[in-house]
Amino acid sequence: MTKGLKLSGLVVLAVVVMVLGVGVGSASASFLEVFQIMINRLLGHPNEGILAMIILEVRLPRVLMSFIVGAIIALSGTVMQSLLNNPLASTYTLGISSGASFGAALMLTIGVPILGLSSYFVPVNGFVFGCLTVLLVLLFAKKSNQQLDNQTIVLVGMIVGLFVNALLTLLSVFSDDYLKAIVYWQLGSFASSHYGQVLLLIVLLVFGLLTFMRFASELDILTLGDEQAQATGLATQQLKVFFIIVCCLLTGSAISFVGIIGFVDLVAPHLVRKAFGHHHRLVIPSSALVGGILMVLADLLSRTLIAPKEIPVGAVTALIGAPFFTYLFLKKGRD
Repeated sequence: MTKGLKLSGLVVLAVVVMVLGVGVGSASASFLEVFQIMINRLLGHPNEGILAMIILEVRLPRVLMSFIVGAIIALSGTVMQSLLNNPLASTYTLGISSGASFGAALMLTIGVPILGLSSYFVPVNGFVFGCLTVLLVLLFAKKSNQQLDNQTIVLVGMIVGLFVNALLTLLSVFSDDYLKAIVYWQLGSFASSHYGQVLLLIVLLVFGLLTFMRFASELDILTLGDEQAQATGLATQQLKVFFIIVCCLLTGSAISFVGIIGFVDLVAPHLVRKAFGHHHRLVIPSSALVGGILMVLADLLSRTLIAPKEIPVGAVTALIGAPFFTYLFLKKGRD
């Protein structure tokens, strides 16, 4: 099978999985019913009944949100692994999840009683603190190693992440009333997704895809390591900072709305590289599709396994991703 056919197959699979996600739930609908309801909406025909309302107002924005967030996270993970030449690297490695968690927890505990806007400040604060953490990592890494060595960035990211996690633990200890909300945000959920968030993240996803596709050749070269990249005349330091900031913008924006969701950014790139090789013109769009598919399936499991209760989607991805992460870690050690 050619790589073009594989990519087309991924697009078809993504559509099927999203329709499945929209149709399955407490009130199930067949594929034909889902398509009919969505076509009626597109053509401006009225949709009557509780099933149509559930599909269009509850499930569809949730499925779209889960797919886009999964695509963004997988896209950022792919670039980070290539950039740092490390199969275990991700934006979370650089402390963005720790920073976002601390920022969100801080806003949950202190609150901002300004015209009832406190709920909006939680994702904004999470995004800001996530980006600040990554910038702090880059500053410390630059101080330690002027060349911004890959291993230095990863090591500094782990240290800063652990420190911020310690601050988060202290904050949780002194905020018993908000402990449940903090933990729930850290585990992630798509339950409150709406079309406004979907539209914003679609814009960011398109921006990320276009940006990384524009620099696909440079990413191919960076995968070979710093020495070879510098030998070709690439400005490796500037490119690293640029890519890390873009990844931080994408991932920080995504998790600021839904909370921390890990492991998809580790699993999706590896699955894609097994099937498509290492050329980023194929790996970048394929990773986005696979990440979206995995996230929709994880969210579907989170809301149906023990219905009517819901498992945080971050817990589902961790149950699937942790064994995969362990396999990668052991394989890397053997290599």
